[in-house]
Amino acid sequence: MPDQPVPRSNRVSRQTRLTAVIVACALFMQNLDSTVIATALPTMARAFGYDPVRMNVALTSYLLSLTVFIPASGWVADRFGTRNVFRAAIVVFTVGSILCGLSNGLVELVAARVLQGAGGAMMVPVGRLLLLRTAAKSELVAAMAWLTMPALLGPVVGPPVGGFIVTYFNWRWTFFINIPVGLIGLVAVSLFIKDFRETPRGGFDLRGLLLTGLALIGIMFGLETAGRGVVSAALTEAMIAAGIAFALLYYLHARRHPAPLLDFTLMRLPCFGLSFSAMMLFRTGIGAIPFLLPMMLQVGFGRTAVASGLITFASSAGALVMKPGAQYALRLFGFRDTLIWNGVLSGIMLLACAAFRPTWPAAAIYLVLLVGGFLRSLQFTAYNTLAYGDVPRAQMSAATSLYTAGQQLAATIGVSVGALALEVARLTAGHAAPETSDFSAAFVVVGLMTLAAAPIAVLMPIGAGDDLTGRHAAEAAAPLPAPAPRAGE
Repeated sequence: MPDQPVPRSNRVSRQTRLTAVIVACALFMQNLDSTVIATALPTMARAFGYDPVRMNVALTSYLLSLTVFIPASGWVADRFGTRNVFRAAIVVFTVGSILCGLSNGLVELVAARVLQGAGGAMMVPVGRLLLLRTAAKSELVAAMAWLTMPALLGPVVGPPVGGFIVTYFNWRWTFFINIPVGLIGLVAVSLFIKDFRETPRGGFDLRGLLLTGLALIGIMFGLETAGRGVVSAALTEAMIAAGIAFALLYYLHARRHPAPLLDFTLMRLPCFGLSFSAMMLFRTGIGAIPFLLPMMLQVGFGRTAVASGLITFASSAGALVMKPGAQYALRLFGFRDTLIWNGVLSGIMLLACAAFRPTWPAAAIYLVLLVGGFLRSLQFTAYNTLAYGDVPRAQMSAATSLYTAGQQLAATIGVSVGALALEVARLTAGHAAPETSDFSAAFVVVGLMTLAAAPIAVLMPIGAGDDLTGRHAAEAAAPLPAPAPRAGE
């Protein structure tokens, strides 16, 4: 009898592929916008007649709005329907972009950025939830690979795109470029995306929203300003302390509430709890790259902004190469072994950035960044998929809210840790401005944080996530070895 064909878990339905592409494009728009504005801020400051340092509020206002509304996304999606909320989020984000482009002062810009943040807060977790409810379990790895791209590409592509726009066009186009993308996304969602809705487990947790919002604002604001000299050290410490206090109040509130916005009981699920914990540590280390690498190339090496952008893009190229291969790698090695050994290699490649010197040939730097981006893409895909492997359908929306809030917090902590490590290295060495050795020390710190995430995967069950890749099915379908011949046969 011929061998049984091995089931192919990498086959993805047309609907899942279509949903993944549409959601990924919307998320890329959001990630691109959040970084492209950073390059345009000096030009905008001159147009408004403000000190460029004060323009940083345009970044923090968006970040804080995003932080406040993310916890509410799961309940809202269950109540009003995933497609409806995702579509509304695109509209709100696009309208906010238009108002940003039409702003004639800092107050108007900040108000428009808050509106943008509200749309982005719904777009990220609800888009992931939409894909989770569309894809079958065996399709999650391939589907999540698409969602890894916006997170990796946005922070790297944003600065050079912003520089190009403000150099050759008007700064307002950094916001207006979102209009056609938003309109196309709105039409695509309306035509091709199915709607899903669940009955909310309880009423809206307004007190939880206030407590989580105040906690995340305090912690993230404090971390954003730590070691940068933007505000006094006392204010930074007070904000972090207030954030921690509100977080403790929310924890006590969540233990009593039947359906809290951020449901920490999800941490009891082995795959979700361990993936979330390891992801937070891994993303904290990786989150420092968009801050440290361009600064090293420009401040430490004396490269131009354009040259720096072209070099840092190599990590995104590596991520693009990995995207189609993630499902094969996870099926071959399994989630547990991949998260352990690929995590170690990812940490080593980040530590290798500490060895960068101005005398290094560009090809060598490109190679390190390319391989590093390749490995990180696989690691993020594994975390983002395995986390939902054992989440019941009724808790899927709560899981996306908690996981996305964790991602946002970890990325912020990463930038703050990188900035603080750089400042401590500079002060310890007595340098007036950061030098190459100071950047090396900072990369060692964040690289070790990334490495520390790998051992957490040891705690995972050996077969964790096998049902997501079809490894058990493949082993069962494989032909059994022929029995050894008996003596005399």
